[in-house]
Amino acid sequence: MSPSRGALVAGALLTAAAAATIAVVVWPESSDSGLAGESGSRTPSRSSAAPSPTRSYPLSTPPRTIPAVREHIAARGPGWQPGPAAGVVIADGSGTLADEGQLLAEELKIHYRGDVPARAGDVELALTPGKGTPESYTLRTHDGRVTISGPDQAGVFYGTRTLKQSVRADGDMPEGEVRDRPDRPQRGLNLDIARKYYTVAWIEDRLREMADLKLNQLGLHFSDDQAFRIQSDTHPEVVSPQHLTKAEVRQILGLAGRLHIEVVPEIDSPGHLGAVLRAHPDLQLRNVSGVRSTGSLDISDPGAAKLIDELLGEFTELFGGRYWHLGADEYRALMVKDPAASYPQLQRAAQQKYGPQAGIKDLATGWLNDRAAVVRPHGKQPKAWNDGFFRDGVVHADKDIEVEYWTGKEYGARLPEEYLAEGRRVVNLNDEFLYYVLGQPNNFVYPTGKRIYEQWTPLVLRGTQPVPARYSGQILGGRFAVWGDLPNAQTPAQVAQGIRMPLRATAQKLWDPGKPALSWDQFRALAARIDGVG
Repeated sequence: MSPSRGALVAGALLTAAAAATIAVVVWPESSDSGLAGESGSRTPSRSSAAPSPTRSYPLSTPPRTIPAVREHIAARGPGWQPGPAAGVVIADGSGTLADEGQLLAEELKIHYRGDVPARAGDVELALTPGKGTPESYTLRTHDGRVTISGPDQAGVFYGTRTLKQSVRADGDMPEGEVRDRPDRPQRGLNLDIARKYYTVAWIEDRLREMADLKLNQLGLHFSDDQAFRIQSDTHPEVVSPQHLTKAEVRQILGLAGRLHIEVVPEIDSPGHLGAVLRAHPDLQLRNVSGVRSTGSLDISDPGAAKLIDELLGEFTELFGGRYWHLGADEYRALMVKDPAASYPQLQRAAQQKYGPQAGIKDLATGWLNDRAAVVRPHGKQPKAWNDGFFRDGVVHADKDIEVEYWTGKEYGARLPEEYLAEGRRVVNLNDEFLYYVLGQPNNFVYPTGKRIYEQWTPLVLRGTQPVPARYSGQILGGRFAVWGDLPNAQTPAQVAQGIRMPLRATAQKLWDPGKPALSWDQFRALAARIDGVG
């Protein structure tokens, strides 16, 4: 997770981007459809209710969006524009798409007519269960109307994002058919709200931005040494003065749900607990000399598990999504030269629980497994940072805990191939490319969108070198991460501006990791046009 010690060594070699993947298919001239490559800006079509396509129209080009669509079948025709008679309608049996339809109508400033037959100039949304992969969609523009269909609500929603962006970029949606799908199931932004406070409005702005980029996860790191940022009823004494109320969290979750974004909460333990331990100093880890270990819990004390499990039980009920992040990184007891000599109480507890061959790593691994067992009955898929998984030892981390790989720079960090060879599933938060650390401590520099766009893919888990392609199926996706190590280094507005292009580049490479069709300058210009900036 967020870096917190020592000088770090930057990666060395740059990775060439993967091959381009956008398909090029051309249908016969007598047909209604075919595919073309990306180009510059298009000339907007003339009418949203124009006659059927004829050979008098040139073959259409793909809509210009971020991320780019993976396949476009070109056709000859006028395309579609929002006009005064245009409306959004919902196909028969697809009533659950009403929210998506109403949002699109509002954004395009056209009518929302609900569950009625489509007519010329309309956009129709339709669910087609069983047809396509999760989050995929088909968008067909023909005869002056648009049909967006998909096997689930998220896919149809992403189709509406494509339509919205194409209209923003060029004023129209080109004739033909888009067939689109994400390359990775987990795509998102990780936000440290413990070290730096962000308002509800700021977070909601990021959710809307993420949704347009087809990102589907917001990680919320809300507890650390500096603060505990969400209201607690079981332990109000740990909550920082500046925090989000539960009502505010529910408001954030409500918007996230409507935008098909899952929130991944994190209470890090047994380290990074300074804010909690200020209210419970009796549970703070002390070394053999009695010196307190910053932010670290004494996991040999039964009261430690009781405290954390009560917080986990409370907040797993507040957050209704599928995932829970357990943290597990940078436990101070394992960051000294001789852990057993420095923390004999932990060594004794490890041997009492796991046998004479056990050590403090085993005790920490058992802690992780025990916390995973707490969140699973609440329907949560557990996650943990990669430096909370140890090689060898008597106790092994449960195989179902997803590895969130962030650090390859720290001393002794395990290579990502080790986790993959064990059959573990991994999410990419490579600190070489995807870490926006406020104040740039420990040799970190603010990442650039250009570098992500040109050099990073989900296979580049550590430094700049990709892991072998045979492991691709175990890499579930990635998140761009904002950490507040020096929280006053930037204002929230500066953070939003600083992550704008890196987040767009990350979204592009998670949707389609191949070499993009656009140059970086073209991509940046397209982003400015879609966003209405500069």
